[in-house]
Amino acid sequence: MTERGQFQLFPRSQGFFPYVWAVYLILPILNLRGETGVKLILGGIMIAVFAISYRQLYWVRGGVFNVWLTTQMVIIVVLSLFYTPFNLYMGFFTVNFIAYYTENKGFKIAFTSFVVMVLSVLVLVGRELEWVSIMFLIPFIVIMLIMPFGVRSMHQHQKLEKELDQANEVIKELVKREERMRIARDLHDTLGHTLSLITLKSQLVEKLVTKNTERAQEEAREIQRTSRAALRQVRELVSEMRAISVAEELAETGEMLRTAEIALEVEGDISLEGVSDLTQNILSLCIKEAVTNIVKHSRADKCFIGVAKTAGEVRITVKDNGIGLQNGERCNGELSDGNGMKGMAERLSLIDGSLSLSSDEGPGTTLIVTIPLIVKEATGGESA
Repeated sequence: MTERGQFQLFPRSQGFFPYVWAVYLILPILNLRGETGVKLILGGIMIAVFAISYRQLYWVRGGVFNVWLTTQMVIIVVLSLFYTPFNLYMGFFTVNFIAYYTENKGFKIAFTSFVVMVLSVLVLVGRELEWVSIMFLIPFIVIMLIMPFGVRSMHQHQKLEKELDQANEVIKELVKREERMRIARDLHDTLGHTLSLITLKSQLVEKLVTKNTERAQEEAREIQRTSRAALRQVRELVSEMRAISVAEELAETGEMLRTAEIALEVEGDISLEGVSDLTQNILSLCIKEAVTNIVKHSRADKCFIGVAKTAGEVRITVKDNGIGLQNGERCNGELSDGNGMKGMAERLSLIDGSLSLSSDEGPGTTLIVTIPLIVKEATGGESA
């Protein structure tokens, strides 16, 4: 009933629905008009208890739930028999909670008890009612008796959707774990021997450099050839991996932002033809991290993603109109370790990329990621 010590009238997961229904508690109060003395006081007490039960039934389960539900039925019977039969309308509150029973046995017992209650009240007060009043009550009673099945079906559908989402998350995590294991095996099998050879040869060069210069130079050239072979092996591994393109990531990003009720505007050629899979994969990871930060921390309702490609570089710009950089996110102009910025910078450093984060121009934050299209080793030869 509380979260972090704060009182909640109704669970937040229920939205505004409980508050809308609570407004109808004014009807039995209006039905007390004309009552006086003890009868008025007792009627007010019963309606107050009914209101408390309405609130409690959103929070409790098990035996306590049964007690509060039974309390509601008893109050409805008393108010209908000794005040006015039109208090049967209060049964709409009760049938909503009858639908909360997930087991068929509990649902059948509660629904049968409710039907018996309604029929008993109709039989006992039916003689005193005019036919017009009875005909007026019947449609509402029919709806009341159908309602638990509809609400229960809706709850079961929501439960199945939630379980499906959880199952999808588990599947995604298993796929990621399997991919990590596969990459680890491939790296061990393909690069382990090569790197061990480089280590041994570098130790040999260290010993020969003062004894046999020509032999040391030959071994150094062999180390260069071996390292280039290792680089080719890395490329082969990367090409076999499932790289995510910028276009694919933007599609997933759009879905995430729509769910968070943040409008997305994309500008530029998102296909990035001619850009390598490795570069696109790293750009996609940066976009994912940036958008995740916007959803979690920015409080924005608009997001802009610009994609620009020139002859020498690719630039991704991600802007939002949120609260901007807060204390701790930037210190002395340098990016902090928070919000995944450090991990993003480390990925970009692998391909000589860079990023900048600012909120100098108006509200919100601007992230710019820049990656050169051609990266070469300092000594020339192999391009990465």
